[in-house]
Amino acid sequence: MGSRVLLIGVYGTELVDCGGALAANTAAGGSSQAALLVCDELMRADVGAAAEILGVPVYFLGFQQGHVAADEAHKRALVRVIRTVRPSIVITQDPEQSLTDLDPDRRPAMTLILEALGLAGRGYAAEDGLPPHPVPTVYYMTPSRPNCVVDVAPYWPVKVAAMNALRTQLEFSAAHWENQLSPADLGALVPGYANIADPYERGRALHEVLDRAAHIYHGAGHHGRYAFAEAYRRDGDFHLSTLIE
Repeated sequence: MGSRVLLIGVYGTELVDCGGALAANTAAGGSSQAALLVCDELMRADVGAAAEILGVPVYFLGFQQGHVAADEAHKRALVRVIRTVRPSIVITQDPEQSLTDLDPDRRPAMTLILEALGLAGRGYAAEDGLPPHPVPTVYYMTPSRPNCVVDVAPYWPVKVAAMNALRTQLEFSAAHWENQLSPADLGALVPGYANIADPYERGRALHEVLDRAAHIYHGAGHHGRYAFAEAYRRDGDFHLSTLIE
């Protein structure tokens, strides 16, 4: 039986990063939704297309890049979403990883998210008319120190299709890796890379290789039980009625 899962992301690519777990939860009969803090108009159409492929409704909170803060307005907006969705599981970015991630807004966003999760279960902003909702379980995505993985092999084609919908992100990724890697390295990753004219197609080809490698590493490549896996870190202890295999 599935759960009521809410992904809280910063930009939008997190929707695809966690797409396998979200799709698996929906397939199990659960509800998977997402709230994105900073997703500009340029990205929204792409993220909306990816969300439709994954079957995940999205709340676009419309926070301004470079101005995310754990202030009253931002906290109220996020608490309102949490109390509206009333998730039993929240997936969000890893506090440890976000501290050293040089993407803008990830550090203040992490403080905001943790504050909102704490406040959502208390009497904060009661005048908004939504009853408190404590979130019992939090998972951190792409963590520095994972302690569990999710089998996403059945949903791999859906994840790939959702990533391919992020045209703006893929073009950005192509430019990023072309600045980081030599032409020889790019050709080693994607044979014939120099002959791909379209920046979108270059980004798509790179992501296909890199994403596949990362998910295999956390799956079969890490002596695991699954061909492709998404890695997570569950916050706190696992509470089990019996030991699990």
